[in-house]
Amino acid sequence: MKYKNPSLSIAERVADLLAEMTLEEKLGQLLQPFGWKTYVKGDGDVQLTDTFKDAIANGGVGSLYGVLRADPWTEVTLETGLSLREGAEVTNLIQRYAMEHTRLGIPILFGEECSHGHMAIGNTVFPVPLTIGSSWNTELFRQVCQAVAVETRAQGGAATYSPVLDVTRDPRWGRTEECFGEDPYLISEMAIAAVKGLQGDSLNTDHTILATLKHFVAYGSPDGGRNADTVRMGMRELMEKDLLPFQRAVAEGAKSIMTAYNEIDGVPCTSSKELLTHILRDKWGFDGFVITDCGAMSQLRHGHQICETEEEAASLALKAGVDMEMSGETFGQYLQSALDQQLIAVSDLDLAVERILRLKFELGLFERPYVNPALAEQVIGQSSHRELARQAAREGIVLLKNKEQALPLSPSRGKIAVIGPNANNMYNQLGDYTSPQEREQIVTVLDGVRAKCSGFSEVVYAPGCRVKDPSREGFEAAIAAAASAETIIAVVGGSSARDFGEGTIDLKTGAAVITDTFMLSDMDCGEGFDRAQLNLCGVQLELLQELHSLGKKLIVVYINGRPIVEPWIDEHADAIVEAWYPGQEGGHAIADILFGDYNPSGRLTLSIPKHLGQLPVYYNKKRSRGHRYLETDFHPQYVFGYGLSYTSFHYDNIQLNQPSISVDGTCTVSVDVMNTGDMAGHEVVQLYIKDCVSSISRPDKELKGFCKIYLEPGEKRTVHFTISSQELQFVSADLTWIVEPGRFELYTGSNVEQTLSIDLQVVQ
Repeated sequence: MKYKNPSLSIAERVADLLAEMTLEEKLGQLLQPFGWKTYVKGDGDVQLTDTFKDAIANGGVGSLYGVLRADPWTEVTLETGLSLREGAEVTNLIQRYAMEHTRLGIPILFGEECSHGHMAIGNTVFPVPLTIGSSWNTELFRQVCQAVAVETRAQGGAATYSPVLDVTRDPRWGRTEECFGEDPYLISEMAIAAVKGLQGDSLNTDHTILATLKHFVAYGSPDGGRNADTVRMGMRELMEKDLLPFQRAVAEGAKSIMTAYNEIDGVPCTSSKELLTHILRDKWGFDGFVITDCGAMSQLRHGHQICETEEEAASLALKAGVDMEMSGETFGQYLQSALDQQLIAVSDLDLAVERILRLKFELGLFERPYVNPALAEQVIGQSSHRELARQAAREGIVLLKNKEQALPLSPSRGKIAVIGPNANNMYNQLGDYTSPQEREQIVTVLDGVRAKCSGFSEVVYAPGCRVKDPSREGFEAAIAAAASAETIIAVVGGSSARDFGEGTIDLKTGAAVITDTFMLSDMDCGEGFDRAQLNLCGVQLELLQELHSLGKKLIVVYINGRPIVEPWIDEHADAIVEAWYPGQEGGHAIADILFGDYNPSGRLTLSIPKHLGQLPVYYNKKRSRGHRYLETDFHPQYVFGYGLSYTSFHYDNIQLNQPSISVDGTCTVSVDVMNTGDMAGHEVVQLYIKDCVSSISRPDKELKGFCKIYLEPGEKRTVHFTISSQELQFVSADLTWIVEPGRFELYTGSNVEQTLSIDLQVVQ
């Protein structure tokens, strides 16, 4: 059996193994059943289920999804779940059984969710991608992904279903929090950082994992912001915006792609040969494998209704370019029948199996199928990862308003009241795709403020209300607490917290209360929780209005998964801090900013409208966008790239090293940036480009570069950006990338509207 010889090339080993496999064994490699159903944890031991053993006996399984996943869907809790060591031991147990009870000993690929940290008990919970995007720090994100890869691989996980590269066009969509923002260039840069951090220089290590780019493609552009709804988009826009981050991540070496649920122009992504073969493989040279999202294949029949049978659904997906099915139900039950009906050929099957086997060899699973449980205990949740989570949260928090320098606060300037439903609810600050947490692992805003003020000032707390519940029962206690204080920190927003059995809070005391009443759930965001509005739910706004009437300094902190549109708050709050879902260290990070230990440097990656009726309001709309509304203009409340600092920055002396270039030439644009304030801080220098006259209608401005710099008071730095065809090109009428001669305007500044500009002439 040559495939067991590590000295041979991967191509030789794959060919030899494929030749040895039976049809049943090949079919098994395309399946990814739910991993948490493979074992049962009893008193002091773990047993493999008969269902799993039967699957191994009948050809095996190529992969398992979410062996270590813990959440209400899996019904795995802190009590029934696995410790750090147990997680590694269980994947070893499963792997050993598969290796020893199959004829060829092909290892299982363990795929895990890692949207913002490995979704397993005890792993570090980083800020959600929307917070990461707002940091504009790709190197920091690379380090975060590297830490996630270390923790995941230590327990046996070898593949993750991230990064999410969807371009968000309608923030009512519940999965907005999982995305980096509305701009394809910024998303592309984050995608590259993710691939570098997750996959490293080699997959064949104990600290790197397979990156899966999702959701392919245009999943962030559904009608009305409704999850998985129809996408209406032409190929040109698809190429320039939604496909771009995937293309650049594939060029960086990403090895796995997940199909999206949606259709584009009537063709479901999961059955699109144009997307999965012609573009992905033939044009881009992708050499990894494609996996479906859970249930996407069955939707071809039952949702999109483009076929009459499950056999047809399986064959359409396989022939389009799908290699593996998450859940494995359609492939597992109907692929053999599709072969019998000659809907597919064995050669179609072989192609998919070959791609999966190649990645297993690249991951080193044949030589190192097991992990070291002691290493899992050592590296998961280590202090450096907690500090990294804190830094990522700090850098992604955006200061939206700071009237008369209401911030930073002094910890010794009088009593502080921390009020609001998100002030001390740990799950509300973590986001969707989060595992159950031990309370001591999470730092809430109340925890962070109390730690900051310890020994200086008294901190009082009252929740006031819940996120969605209409009850005003807690108002009296909240108003009394706030009235006794000098400053009010009101922590409001939304929640993507699933029901972890933690119950709710007593509105009078703030204590946890276990309840079976689903109405009291705070969840208003996350997968499957799309909204028709962007205002605060429940009576949160009423609570803020009551607090404001006290005449105290009112600091509003948003913890949420999508933009909030509340004009009253924009007008009346003394300061507004947008934290999104800041992760387990979020309370410390928010307190660091509130009290001036960190100068806010987050910048918006989503335009926030003044009114819901302005949607869509993303910044890079076409110049030919039509007329304004009767009631309001186009201008958002907070523009793309916006964010305040405790210091001030001055831009000057924008220059080109040459006034013109050829269509395939390069030049450099530079600008001087000076810290003109009294506090050191970071500035995000942004580059935008406008093609002044083009044969195809173009956006007024497009982000084409950014750089995060740190400046001491009085310090000045010259920032340089390289301009090449990559920054100037667009998709022509015949769907090819071109650069047209003519005048381009280059803009540099602190956001899309506050810029300096200079002209560049491009000649033939």
